[in-house]
Amino acid sequence: MAPHPDDAELGAAGAILKFKAEGLKVGVLDLTSGEPTPFGTPEIRAKETAAATEILGLDWRENLGLPNRSLEHTLEARAKLAGVFRQLRPRWLFAPYWIDAHPDHVAATELIEAARFWSKLTKSDLPGAPFHPERIFYYYCVHLRIVPQPAFVLDIGEHWEKKLAAIGCYRSQFVEGREDESPAFLDRLRDQAATWGYLIGAKYGEPFASREPIGLATMRGMK
Repeated sequence: MAPHPDDAELGAAGAILKFKAEGLKVGVLDLTSGEPTPFGTPEIRAKETAAATEILGLDWRENLGLPNRSLEHTLEARAKLAGVFRQLRPRWLFAPYWIDAHPDHVAATELIEAARFWSKLTKSDLPGAPFHPERIFYYYCVHLRIVPQPAFVLDIGEHWEKKLAAIGCYRSQFVEGREDESPAFLDRLRDQAATWGYLIGAKYGEPFASREPIGLATMRGMK
């Protein structure tokens, strides 16, 4: 789940590409259109999202249609999202890290956590049968200059260039009107990914947090 189109690409595109390469099914639900923005329109953002979706090879992508800039954790939004969980029945959920300066990001995570709980309720008028996703993992797409300790870092070295290409689809957000800033922004993304990769002995990495302990069946494969 992403508060806006481009958040999933920024925080978790490497994981998405890695999961797809491993044969898993992956979908993205954007909670809002992300518009208005200074250089975007709903039509432009939709085209950019479609281009990024193609690069990521997603099995499914939809938009929940909640209001941008005023996203709230309401009972109506909770029921709407819980209904999606019951119909799609995802094993894992990925949400923004719970501390952020952007109110939409904070509200999105509160909404996702509550909808996960509601999706398992019986004797409700929600669509589909009760279902409870196993876990929520949190990706870093924050507007604060903080470096939280992650629960794990995923090696995305083989997928970095495609992640960058997916992010590059959002020209209205990262290029248009920012031609002088854009190279520096992309350089920072690369530096951050390289730093996370360095910590696990990989070229590039993506960090993820978890509120719950992560159980391991084996120590093999750890870096």
